[in-house]
Amino acid sequence: MNTQKQLKNALEERILIMDGAMGSLIQPYELGEADFRGSRFANHDSSLEGCNDLLSITAPGVIRDIHTRFLEAGADIIETNTFNATQVSMEDYNLQKFVREMNLASAKVAREAADDFLKATGRRSFVAGSIGPANKTASLSPDVNDPAFRAITFDELVLAYHEQAKALLDGGVDILLAETSFDTLNMKAALFAIARANREHKTPAPVMCSVTITDKSGRTLSGQTVEAFYTSVANHDLFSIGINCALGADDMRPYMEEMSRIASMPTSCYPNAGLPNEFGGYDETPGALATTLGEFMKAGWLNIAGGCCGTTPEHIEAIAEVSRGITPRKPAESPKRLRLSGLERLELTKESNFTMIGERTNVTGSRRFRRLIMEEKFEEALEVARNQVDGGANIIDINLDDGMLDGEQAMTHFLNLIAAEPDISRVPVMLDSSKFTILEAGLKCMQGKGVVNSISLKEGEESFLEQARLIRQYGAAVVVMAFDEVGQADNTERRVAICTRAYHLLVDKAGFPPEDIIFDPNILTVGTGIEEHADYALS
Repeated sequence: MNTQKQLKNALEERILIMDGAMGSLIQPYELGEADFRGSRFANHDSSLEGCNDLLSITAPGVIRDIHTRFLEAGADIIETNTFNATQVSMEDYNLQKFVREMNLASAKVAREAADDFLKATGRRSFVAGSIGPANKTASLSPDVNDPAFRAITFDELVLAYHEQAKALLDGGVDILLAETSFDTLNMKAALFAIARANREHKTPAPVMCSVTITDKSGRTLSGQTVEAFYTSVANHDLFSIGINCALGADDMRPYMEEMSRIASMPTSCYPNAGLPNEFGGYDETPGALATTLGEFMKAGWLNIAGGCCGTTPEHIEAIAEVSRGITPRKPAESPKRLRLSGLERLELTKESNFTMIGERTNVTGSRRFRRLIMEEKFEEALEVARNQVDGGANIIDINLDDGMLDGEQAMTHFLNLIAAEPDISRVPVMLDSSKFTILEAGLKCMQGKGVVNSISLKEGEESFLEQARLIRQYGAAVVVMAFDEVGQADNTERRVAICTRAYHLLVDKAGFPPEDIIFDPNILTVGTGIEEHADYALS
């Protein structure tokens, strides 16, 4: 029986319990620089104290002991000691070239702890490969004077996460856990990389995903609501989704209720032991934390529960105790509707009015916008976008196709600027281009779920499917033009035939959700200036 099936069976019977905080349990060991270095890194040229991920190599006994304590407390899922084990985060310690070794060592320590616990007690537990958010954000600029600047790109994050995910799989983890997401674009890069690693591995692992709501505003650090975050990642093949870190359980209450209401897969919650005190410690008692999580369980919000910062084996034991006998949550029924997101969610239903798409941010449709972009007057160009949203646009269409522009660079720059404007970025984006490289550059900048406009069968099925699969991996919806290898559909029969063919290719071969397909059947204006097109709107 594979891991996904075992997890599913276990979740049908009970609420699963995750472990608690690795860092909080490392601190009492009072390890110094020499302990972190060990003999292996005795001559390393950077200070290593505080690099907890390295301890799986230099002090594996400590990490093994912590895993065992959480297992004895009742944890069904233990996390590898790899929260920061990517090249991105290990730059702080000049340890980039040891990242694979760290992840392999951490997976091995956790795997051995779980296997030995099974032999001793007969109780199966699961090892989750912890993949943290990294210490750089792809959606926000660290330079207040340059809002389009990014300290890291989507592609760089994918490379780092792919290396980590591959090593964790090679090390024998049961689950891949992308957690503590404060920027959904970082999370999308992680999920993109994880999907690639799973495709490459002989035993792909189920994927858990967890977001961090940074304060009582109910939004991530990069500005998304819970609904918008869920919409942005729900197209990925997720085993579970949840909320962790930043807040104590009581402050998570409204956000966990919302996640439970909308999520079509199992939900998880592993909060901090309250908010940090003035000394950076956590004061919430095991009983208090367990009581609140017990209320979540009884309300039918949870399938998986555990602890984050400040939580100890005592906290996990109390959570496990309160979970006994409570029926796990049943995942929500997900209606087949087109759902998009910027910082907020847009859902189209049968009752929805016309969806207004602002097309003034299009260099082929607006002379003013084209002039502003060509003259690099980006502040004024942003006003065009802002005016569309203020005027009622539900989605903004962005097209930067012009022979005088570097389309990929221009799309990246403008989307990065929009991301810094909450009043604009609250709505979804429609990426509009005749060049797939420009569309893909845009997809790498959007933390929300947007729309790609467009793809077609013009270059044949192989190219069509390749582009469709990529769009799905980026988590976007798609516009499909009624155009095939012969040319543009020019009558009803051809329009129906091309759209039907495209639909079955997308759904049956590319795994595309039907609700994320938008057809443009090329019912054009009465005249295009070409005589043979004069009757298009009639046929």
